[in-house]
Amino acid sequence: MRKKWLIAAVAAGMTVTGSAGVYAGAKLEQIKAYLNHSLGIVVDGNPFWMKDGNGKTLTPITYNGLTYLPVQSIATVLKVPINYDSVNYKVRIGQGSYDIPAPTPAPAPGGGTSAPVVESKVRPVNLPKDFPIPQDAVIATTLDTDAGGVKKVAFSYSTQETLEMMGFVYSEYVRIKGLDNPSESVSASNVRITGRLGGNSPLSITGKASTARPGYNIFTITWSES
Repeated sequence: MRKKWLIAAVAAGMTVTGSAGVYAGAKLEQIKAYLNHSLGIVVDGNPFWMKDGNGKTLTPITYNGLTYLPVQSIATVLKVPINYDSVNYKVRIGQGSYDIPAPTPAPAPGGGTSAPVVESKVRPVNLPKDFPIPQDAVIATTLDTDAGGVKKVAFSYSTQETLEMMGFVYSEYVRIKGLDNPSESVSASNVRITGRLGGNSPLSITGKASTARPGYNIFTITWSES
């Protein structure tokens, strides 16, 4: 009970880092804050050094008189479940954090799931739940299967988010998750990120301006478990 109360209290004044820290692409606002190197964290009487998904030490942030801590790192040390609900843009903490409703997939030959190549707001069923897609995205899925127990996804989406913004979001995502054999290029005119996410899962992200829809950008994503 003490842990549940504590994580609820801490979460009320904390930024979201870790795997959930990059997903509010459409709502990012630049601020001036300070890394507070003088503040230490003690959990159950023991010093605790906050880490990101790659093992990098994290520092508390002070902004407008409040101290912000990375929610994933704190939740992990307190053994409180935490998950990012990318469908509804929410960080879910505690009991039921992984109970996120998923769209019902369409049947496909070979025991997998597949969606027709039509534009919709529905994200691919087999895409990792924490993979960021902007809220205004119009999605066209070409592959969405779990045949043989191996999930594979290929899709594209159009968005009015800038290439630089989404490039930043995806750069942070792969940094936090870990990307082996990385190749990364992000600019105002092009986004290209490839490698093995988490060391195992091939991932390719490309983005460019849409020629069919002025003012929109097109992102193409492919990902598989192995």
